[in-house]
Amino acid sequence: MKQLRKLLNHTLNVLAGVSFLAMVALTCWQVLTRYILQNPSSWSEELVSYLFAWMALFGASLVVGERGHMNIPIVVERMGEKGRKFFAIFAEIVALAFSGVILVYGGIQITSLAMGQMTSSLGLPIGVFYIILPLSGALNIIYTILNIVDIATDSEVVEGEV
Repeated sequence: MKQLRKLLNHTLNVLAGVSFLAMVALTCWQVLTRYILQNPSSWSEELVSYLFAWMALFGASLVVGERGHMNIPIVVERMGEKGRKFFAIFAEIVALAFSGVILVYGGIQITSLAMGQMTSSLGLPIGVFYIILPLSGALNIIYTILNIVDIATDSEVVEGEV
């Protein structure tokens, strides 16, 4: 389990980092073409916006893996160990359901619908860029299952391991 988590974390960190570096390079290219060459590059602006969405969803999956999603712990902190464990698992089940229904199912629906539409500047099907939704959902589901196993077996994720 730890090896799978480590592999996923490494892969997502690399993908998010590459997306970010590509965004920086493309934004510099936009500035160069717009202000120096006086011939703005429209395709790079469009690609940067899609890369931003990809980077954000890769990062969101990493946050799910670290169990760093937003919560209000004031009530749960006052409970006993069993209550805290129950609510931790319940939170992971809610995240799993959201990922399955909204990201995977909804993402597949919107991706297949958008395959018939082309991007304005790149000339590619929009569905190619929307494929990140079900992919991110699947990654979130894997992470939530790993988190549930870790919570149930009391082998919490240590911050340095992620």
